[in-house]
Amino acid sequence: MTSDLRRILDIEKPILSAPMGGAAGPDLVAAVCNAGGYGVIPLWGKSAADVAQGIAQVRAITDRPFAVNLNLSFPFGDQLQTCIDHKIHAVSLFWGMDSDAISTAKSAGLVVLSSVGSVTEAKAAEAAGADIIVAQGWEAGGHVWGEVSTLALVPAVADAVDIPVVAAGGIADGRGMAAALMLGASGVWIGTRFLASKEATIHDTYRTRILNAAETQTEWYRDLYDVAWPDAPHRALRNDTSADWQADGAANPGKRPNEDQVIGHRPDGTPVVRYQSYTPLPETTGDVAAMSLWAGQGVGLVRKIQSASEIVDEIYAGARQILRAAPDRL
Repeated sequence: MTSDLRRILDIEKPILSAPMGGAAGPDLVAAVCNAGGYGVIPLWGKSAADVAQGIAQVRAITDRPFAVNLNLSFPFGDQLQTCIDHKIHAVSLFWGMDSDAISTAKSAGLVVLSSVGSVTEAKAAEAAGADIIVAQGWEAGGHVWGEVSTLALVPAVADAVDIPVVAAGGIADGRGMAAALMLGASGVWIGTRFLASKEATIHDTYRTRILNAAETQTEWYRDLYDVAWPDAPHRALRNDTSADWQADGAANPGKRPNEDQVIGHRPDGTPVVRYQSYTPLPETTGDVAAMSLWAGQGVGLVRKIQSASEIVDEIYAGARQILRAAPDRL
């Protein structure tokens, strides 16, 4: 299956960068592709013109194939059609299952990656025509669709479908990649580790928090950072916002402390309010540490800033070394 994944995606190293909204821009996606992996750029929620521009920006710095990530809980028809019109290599579909979206993309010649959180969803995606399943474990950072751990989810999904499975959630080094492959995955989907890449478009305060965080300092929330994206569970670093909310009794939206308080501004001057679903960009101003600092449980393994290509090479080499030595560990 690993060779199938490489063939389908036309890659040398079965490492995919997660579509971290705000953090994974053209530079990061292209760098992962140029290193032999596969980049995924999040362009959901944008106009068709902006989607076309995002595709063009990636293509200006790599001739390798990549995917566009689309969120199925928001209107996506125009974005999908733009991907088709611009003959993008693949689309990555997440936050739900839409067989029509899969069949539309497939009929246009696109490769389809479908993110799932259960075996039932994986089977449905395969039946609808998906080429690759991304099994996202509960350890993942950012918005997390399922509630099953990577260790339990990946082998169950790999046993249930006959297409390549990519493991996501808590994987940050070669050991994690080797473990995922031994569980039946054909490749890995990495997010938090790439937040420490030179190409990630995040605020320095956010990056510093990532580099200094322990594995115990993330928490899964059902609806804490819900402004602009309600009903979407997520994992982020603990901070003053989450601490004050918990100290106040962990109230539901509408009853939380300091709701609607402006805590900063986007680069274009648009206010960022407390509890907003927002990735702090380099030019974001205000109390950045109090914003939604997405991170997975693998954050405790992220300790240095590197280029995205160095991260890909290091993880891949580490996994190969471990797998070659695997017989000697028994």
